[in-house]
Amino acid sequence: MTTGKMASIPAQTSYDVVIIGGAIMGSATAWFLANNPDFNGSVLVVEKDTTYAQSSTAHTNSCMRQQFSNTLNVQISQFAADFVKNLRQHMGGDPRIPDLTIQNFGYLYLADTEATAQRLRDNQKIQIAAGAGTQLLSPEDIAARYPFYSLEDILLGSLNTKDEGYWDGGAVFDWLRRSAREGGVEYVHSEVVDMARNGDKITSVTLATGEVISCGQVVNASGPRAARTSAMAGISLPVEPRKRFTWVFSAETPLPMELPLTIDPSGVHFRQDGPQTYMAGAGPEIDVPVAFDDFHMDHNRWQDHVWPIIATRIPQFEAIKVVAEWAGHYAFNTLDQNAVLGPHPEVTNFIFLNGFSGHGLQQSPAMGRATAEWLTFGEFRTLDMTPFTFERVRDNAPIIEKAVI
Repeated sequence: MTTGKMASIPAQTSYDVVIIGGAIMGSATAWFLANNPDFNGSVLVVEKDTTYAQSSTAHTNSCMRQQFSNTLNVQISQFAADFVKNLRQHMGGDPRIPDLTIQNFGYLYLADTEATAQRLRDNQKIQIAAGAGTQLLSPEDIAARYPFYSLEDILLGSLNTKDEGYWDGGAVFDWLRRSAREGGVEYVHSEVVDMARNGDKITSVTLATGEVISCGQVVNASGPRAARTSAMAGISLPVEPRKRFTWVFSAETPLPMELPLTIDPSGVHFRQDGPQTYMAGAGPEIDVPVAFDDFHMDHNRWQDHVWPIIATRIPQFEAIKVVAEWAGHYAFNTLDQNAVLGPHPEVTNFIFLNGFSGHGLQQSPAMGRATAEWLTFGEFRTLDMTPFTFERVRDNAPIIEKAVI
């Protein structure tokens, strides 16, 4: 999908909003601004890699879930589910918009200790109160539904098959970006390399090509590079690139039913991918920040760690073959693995949209809407996102989210 060649030099020297980063977070914000009748300003999106090949958006496993321990995170995913399933309606009935669905194979969390089982029980109460369809399953319940698991060590499972599973994140991203541009948002192929600050305001950004662009508000939507962008404004942000690996594999004997996204107690997760392929994900053995351009695969991680865990949990997966693999980056918030959203308390026109730590794709519709609300009204109107604001970073007061993958 294309919307014409992207220029490298902005058409204007001043914009009401400059969004740094044009992947799904920046484009969601741009789209909600362009479609907010109360916003009539100019918007520039600056994106350094217009192929998005190294973006977190491109490397995502493209799933959504409501199984969080924080009510607000549940509500954020519920809006995402509605947005995806009703994309055409949200985009004004445009007949070009495809009908999208969620492949509801669900998420299945497995607990092998009483402490983890109790966390699943506590989380389920929060999810049910928020309207999610989470069920707690005994090992016998799991075996009856999914007889292929080995469950000798499992005490409890947590499963939701309502609005949990795979969705076409690429299609949603394409249409957010395309529709934003058609709505008047300008995208440029460039990079912000500096900012000018006067007291409590960012007054301009400097592009790699030398242009100095005046701005009313700046949105940091630069994914794993968020800390570097914030540093240009004199702000320290605890977000760093962390590597995550993905493998797609086929099985000599495919399972007789769809495989839920299974979160093994080891932390390895695996799910249905295609009709006869599956996807697995895991972090590195030592989870440390990496260079922005480090996408090197650790092939031993599959052979020595991930495959043995999968084959132990599903003996039928003893004979499997990797058919694709890649490394991507989490924009990892080292404080609490939750989003940082909204304005800086001192640099008041610098807006955060950062630190999603692996659940950003599913949060992008609600986060883009919230950011657009703040830019337009100076407040969050639909969902109160105040718990995610920078003040908690300043005060070292993390949000507790017990269901981070």
